[in-house]
Amino acid sequence: MGPGRREGRGGPEWLPAFGGQTADYITHHVKIAGRADTLFSNDAITMIHNASRGYPRAINNLAVNALTSAFARNSSIVDEKAARIAISETGAD
Repeated sequence: MGPGRREGRGGPEWLPAFGGQTADYITHHVKIAGRADTLFSNDAITMIHNASRGYPRAINNLAVNALTSAFARNSSIVDEKAARIAISETGAD
């Protein structure tokens, strides 16, 4: 399961994910996109989780930017370097 949702004063509010939930969340979205193999290294997921503080929108943004960085480097996996580049480019560090 991924991050939870609860009703806040102004409507629905997304709760931050825990570390393992971030990994499950990213893996789930990768599978929806049609990939069954490993696309994100554990180090990359940990970095994305820490930089996003577990918030789904931030996880999505960092994951997409890390994917783009890995593609630009002609890498077949999103590794720590791709995650670090994504984090520095989005100012999430």
